[in-house]
Amino acid sequence: MSAPARDTDAVPLPWTGRADHHCFGCAPADANPRGLSLTFERTGDRLGTAFVLDHHYESYPGVVHGGILGLICDETMGNLVVLRLGVPALTTSMRMRYLGVVSVGHRYRCTAEATEGAGGLLTARAEVLDQHGTPVATATAHYQPHQHAVEA
Repeated sequence: MSAPARDTDAVPLPWTGRADHHCFGCAPADANPRGLSLTFERTGDRLGTAFVLDHHYESYPGVVHGGILGLICDETMGNLVVLRLGVPALTTSMRMRYLGVVSVGHRYRCTAEATEGAGGLLTARAEVLDQHGTPVATATAHYQPHQHAVEA
């Protein structure tokens, strides 16, 4: 499965520790053994996660599937929005741009920042960087705050 590259000061999400938290992206391995078990940390106004993916997440041999990168970007941006607003937010649209190959077994980092949106939406931007700091993918998305997306 994935081998999350954990950073030491993980930011707790609002649903951390809930028995019904089975998110494919960010639930711990004991809650979702098939998931990515991403953890997040803050740097200023940004949120980030480091990851190393194995062959379970590839498309072509040795290449991580682009959909998995989209998921990682969406998780990072979406969780930043949740932490910023204090309520869940649903993705209304997302655009990915792939700039390079993401290889199985290598360490990458996704970072996200949020910007102001219009019409009640919040806009966020993410980038996936390789170990040298070179962008290999970018994403932009819009999120709609939703008070009832996660029930207590």
